[in-house]
Amino acid sequence: MLGGILFHNHIDKLSFITPYLIFIMLTITYTKLKISEFRITKFHWSLLGVQILGGALFYAALYFINPNIAAGAFICFFMPTATAAPVITGMLSGSITKIATYSLLSNLIVAIAAPSCLSFIRGNGIDFMESFATICAEVIPLLLIPFVTAILLKFSVPRIHSAIASHQSISFWIWALSLFIVMGQAVSFMIKQPAEELPEMFFLTIAALGVCCVQFFIGRKIGSHFGDKISGAQGLGQKNTILGLWLTLTYLNPIVSVAPAAYIVWQNTINSWQLYRKTKHENKLHQH
Repeated sequence: MLGGILFHNHIDKLSFITPYLIFIMLTITYTKLKISEFRITKFHWSLLGVQILGGALFYAALYFINPNIAAGAFICFFMPTATAAPVITGMLSGSITKIATYSLLSNLIVAIAAPSCLSFIRGNGIDFMESFATICAEVIPLLLIPFVTAILLKFSVPRIHSAIASHQSISFWIWALSLFIVMGQAVSFMIKQPAEELPEMFFLTIAALGVCCVQFFIGRKIGSHFGDKISGAQGLGQKNTILGLWLTLTYLNPIVSVAPAAYIVWQNTINSWQLYRKTKHENKLHQH
């Protein structure tokens, strides 16, 4: 993360490899999937309810204070689960299948709901089919192609499939590289904003922090109720920020996009802290 901040001026040269890194990470992670466990349950609907209703409540609460901050908070709630969420969930020993199912579900629901929600915020209409098709084209291949690749490996070259499945730690280093790139992009984006908008940018950044912490907390509570704290927290807290940035830059006031950019920093800080705590706990167990 610090490397991304320090070398943000040079990140653009590497940004093109991010989708490939996500593809490799997901393919490695999906080799551990159990297709028989792929089903939508109350756990998924509970997370989805918070994702949609939480965004509406935050928007309503903040609108009369500042419409842009309200829109930023909404987007941070409304953004679907990150395509890379199963990778972090796997590292933290959560259910990869649960989070992969929710990632697909939340991205599809956002693709359907985005035109109506953003039309309401913007105050005029957004073409439904055009928006739906664009979001699906951005998200669905990145979710489905790694899944199909993992299934093909399992049935065509099972030895390679099992070798990949037993080397899940590779995902961590790929994630670290993608984090370096994404952090650099977020910092570069925020620096390019006009200086006169700094006060509003500050409050958008704070709003993103508040929403991020609330979602990880509520997700953990929901997950605890269904016996999987990690999947709940990651499902609700780890967001597809790239899609969030695209939605705000395309349909809303550009200043609002500072919120999803800041969310990149906050969610990855929390994920890094969680991974650190897990490693520390495991090291203590090994010592005993």
